[in-house]
Amino acid sequence: MATTSIVAPGRRATRARRSSAAIGHANPLTYLVAILFVAANLAPVLYIVLGGFRTNSQITTSPAGLPAPFEFGNYGAVLSSSIFWQQLGNSTISAVTTTLGVVVLGLMVSFVLARYRFAGRGAMYALFAAGLMFPITVAITPLYLLVKDLGLTNSLAGVILPQIAFALPTTVIILVPFLRAIPDELEEAASIDGASRLGFFFRMIVPLSLPGVVTVGILAFIASWNSYILPLFILNNEAAYTLPLGVQAFSSQYSVDTAKVLAFTSMSMIPALVFFTIFQRRIVGGLTGAVKG
Repeated sequence: MATTSIVAPGRRATRARRSSAAIGHANPLTYLVAILFVAANLAPVLYIVLGGFRTNSQITTSPAGLPAPFEFGNYGAVLSSSIFWQQLGNSTISAVTTTLGVVVLGLMVSFVLARYRFAGRGAMYALFAAGLMFPITVAITPLYLLVKDLGLTNSLAGVILPQIAFALPTTVIILVPFLRAIPDELEEAASIDGASRLGFFFRMIVPLSLPGVVTVGILAFIASWNSYILPLFILNNEAAYTLPLGVQAFSSQYSVDTAKVLAFTSMSMIPALVFFTIFQRRIVGGLTGAVKG
């Protein structure tokens, strides 16, 4: 019996080392596929960014070539354009307001669904889950009529409110596991210390669910920044355009100036790319916590 108890841990350690070695040294084919996948995703972005540094003659002569020499006038023209900064401000206001609304409302709804027991809780959670299968493109016509009846057409409010509503299902699905994983003993201890339900929510729930909150906030921000269909139906005035609509309008206006269109397009997508690159680890960490919860 003693011999078995001594040998077994050694065997387990050996197996663990072998498994870790197998994970650390993957098949070269796996790396090749990963590199090809990354290249396929980065190539269009690099082409657009570098295309803004070229002239139309360079693009016509060598569509896949590099800038020779670099032409900075295209980006200078975009940055000196007041309409670009106005549309950038509209996109920022829309994305930030949408993110705040999604985080605040989603956290409150998720807290109720995760911590309270009441009749119809399961049906309500299933309703939010069903919302994941209901894209905004399906409801765009009745949604436009509703926004028109409310008098919110051609305003950012008519874009922000529907974006918040359609982002809530994803928010609830991610946050509910976080809040359910918080032990009931913490709530009991907080109640003994004299904390009310709101006090427990602000002092315990919000800090402990911060990874999930950051994740849903980032997802809401990116979705709002890249939204195109909804603003296309709601916004008619160019002064109220967001950047995706601005790119479409700019490409139509300067259809013969391909280099300038590429510069405008790259400037419109760079903020979202930088934002996503900075917070991508937060997204992975938040989703991992949701799965564990």
